[in-house]
Amino acid sequence: MSDTTLVTGFPRLLTKLVTRELCARGDGPVALLVRPRYLDDARRFAEGLPRGVELIEGDVTAIDLGLGGEEYLALARRVALVHHAAQSTWEAAPPRTVTALNVQGTHEVIELATTARGLGRDLRIVAYSSTLVAGDHEGIVREGDLELGQGFRSEVERSLYQAERMLRRASADGPVTVVRPSIVVGHSQTGEVDVLDGPYLYLVVLLESPVDITVPLPSGGANTLHVVPVDHLARAGVTLGAVAHDGLRTYHVVDRRALPARRVFELLAEAAQRRFRAIGMPVNLARAVLRTPGVDRLARSPRAFFERLATRALYGDAQAQAVLGAAGVECPAFEAYAPALVAAAKQRLHARRVRPDAVAQEPEIDDALA
Repeated sequence: MSDTTLVTGFPRLLTKLVTRELCARGDGPVALLVRPRYLDDARRFAEGLPRGVELIEGDVTAIDLGLGGEEYLALARRVALVHHAAQSTWEAAPPRTVTALNVQGTHEVIELATTARGLGRDLRIVAYSSTLVAGDHEGIVREGDLELGQGFRSEVERSLYQAERMLRRASADGPVTVVRPSIVVGHSQTGEVDVLDGPYLYLVVLLESPVDITVPLPSGGANTLHVVPVDHLARAGVTLGAVAHDGLRTYHVVDRRALPARRVFELLAEAAQRRFRAIGMPVNLARAVLRTPGVDRLARSPRAFFERLATRALYGDAQAQAVLGAAGVECPAFEAYAPALVAAAKQRLHARRVRPDAVAQEPEIDDALA
C-alpha cells in the first residue's frame, strides 16, 4: 500500500510548484486532483515533470471529492498526506465561489482524512491559508493566533478564518499543518502569477500612466507591506509539511526583511522606469487615482487592498524559521525579484492589448455551484 501525497488546487501556480517540489524530494508517489475541464492542461504539465504524477479526475468542492464510492475509498486507503492548495484570495471572485473553495474544499479534505482513519490509515493535512485570517487586527499576530477579536473586510478573509477553525477542530483527531503566507506575488525568477491583484493594482497604475505619477498610500506608505513570492511559498510549504507532529502546527511564511509599502512601490517603479511619489490620503480620496483605465478590469479590488495597506500588523514566524532556517530555505529579498514581477506584468498587459480576452481569471475560481 503506497503512501501517496495528494495535491489539490490545479491549475493554480502554487499547486504546480508544490507538485514540482514534492517530485524533487522523491518521498513517494504524487497525485493531483484535477477538475475535468483542466485535465488536458494537467497532462501537459505532468509530461514536463522529472517523475510521473498520477492525475485523479475530481473536484475538491464536491462530496467525496467528486469521486465514485469505490474510487474514494481506494484513495483514502493509500493517501498519507494532502497538500491542500485549493483556495482563493482573489477579491474579485464571487463570494459563494470563494466560500466553496475555502470552506467546502477544506471540509472535503477533512472528510477524506476522517475516512482514511476509519480504514486504519493515518492521513496528515497540510493546508495553505493566509495571514488574511487576521482580518483588520492591528499589532503582532503570532503563529498560533486565530481568535483575535478581528473584523473581516471581505468574504476572502472570513472564509479563510472559517476554514482554519475547521482545521483546528480536525487537529484533535489527526495532525494538521497550516501554512499561512503573507500576500503572495509572482515567481521570484519568472514573475509568473495567476492573477493581477493586491500590489499589482499599483503596478498596473505605474505601467499604464505617464512617467511621473503620484500615488496615494495610507500614512504615506510607512506601513510594512508583507509579500512573499509564490516559489518561496511552495518550497517553504513542502519543507514545513514534512515535519512530523501531533495535533495542530501553524507556520507563518513571511519575509523577515519586509519593506515599507512606499519602498516596495519605489522599487517597482524603478524596474518599470517610472518616477514615483507617494502621498498620504484617506481611502475615499484614493479612489479617483485607482480608477485608472484598465485597473477595474485587470484587478477589481482596489478598496480592499488599500484598506489592508492601512492596517499595521506584524507576523511572528519563530516556528517557521526554526524549520526553514535549518533547511536553508530563505525568502529572497524583494529588491532581487521586483524586476521579474514588472516584466511579467508588462507581458500580461501587452497580451491584453493584443487580445482583449488574453487575461484569464484566477484558476479554480469558476463557479463550482452554478
